[in-house]
Amino acid sequence: MVDKADTQATHFDLTSTQPNPTDPIPQQVWDFFMPKILLNLFNFYLYIYIEDITMIKGLAITPPVLGRISIGKIVEKNGKRLPEKDDQFTITSQIQNKDGWVKHPLDEQLRAKAPNQNQKLRTIPVRMIFNDPELNLRAEYSLFDRQTGRLICSGNGETCQRLTNQGVEHHPCPSPDLCSLAQGGLCKPYGRLYMNLDESDEFGTFIFRTTGFNSIRTLAARLRYYIAASGGLLSCLPLQLTLRGKSTTQSYRTPIYYVDLTLREDIHLQEAIQTAKEINQKSKLCGFNQEALDHVARQGYGNACFEVGGEEGLEIVEEFYTEDSKSEHQQTHDLTHVQDIQKGLQQSVQALN
Repeated sequence: MVDKADTQATHFDLTSTQPNPTDPIPQQVWDFFMPKILLNLFNFYLYIYIEDITMIKGLAITPPVLGRISIGKIVEKNGKRLPEKDDQFTITSQIQNKDGWVKHPLDEQLRAKAPNQNQKLRTIPVRMIFNDPELNLRAEYSLFDRQTGRLICSGNGETCQRLTNQGVEHHPCPSPDLCSLAQGGLCKPYGRLYMNLDESDEFGTFIFRTTGFNSIRTLAARLRYYIAASGGLLSCLPLQLTLRGKSTTQSYRTPIYYVDLTLREDIHLQEAIQTAKEINQKSKLCGFNQEALDHVARQGYGNACFEVGGEEGLEIVEEFYTEDSKSEHQQTHDLTHVQDIQKGLQQSVQALN
């Protein structure tokens, strides 16, 4: 039989274990939550500070470019500078001479390590600067003025920004195949992949430009797959550019080359993810803030309506649109010839009548 005093004592002991609102917070709770709270507060005030930084409006702030990566070159034929396709990468500086773009020192260094006998550069080890795929790969449907290099219209397949006499206007973007302004191949997808090749300048980039659907589609898919598989650690993955070839009906079964993004040789996905986690952890311990970096880059891209300036536009037109201009001229000539024949036939019919 239980004594009443014992019952009261037992009841008292049980309730005494309940937390008291006036009790101080245990030290282990402080140790767990305080770093997270302080980090969130720091990021909050950092973003406010970044938003207050004054930048020249209308000037897109893009990643600093140290050089170019291409799978072709500009050659001079009959006094004209024409693009010529290639079956290998070429890494160049941003300086041109009479022979074209001056090669970057990294080009020779990587060729010396090429596994093929001809030392053709078909893989390049790279690192993405940003975790957000859309900050590394920029791509839009773009229509350039062939004479001035000015970007006239830029769209994403849903909406576009178009330069008119009244300024920049917003219009629906039905894609080049269905757009009246883009008829004749005037509008193309234009992609830019920014990547880091040299660890001595971790924010310096080399840019790969392309108007090819194959390269843009493949790069966009790879970037999204890698960020999903790595848990958002795209900038920490050991990647490489890989040149691939294929034949299509449109190419008349001759090989065409496009760019892919893969893990570096002899590295499996699980190993790459583990390495990325270690790099990410070390970076955080040093105070590196990848989220803030992505935020600043996103803000810089959005600082202007168009990312491409006139000087860069002239280079793009020279490299990617020269052949189209020739074909357009040929199409115009053929159309004029057909119209002349039709006109002549009509005159003959009138004469007979």
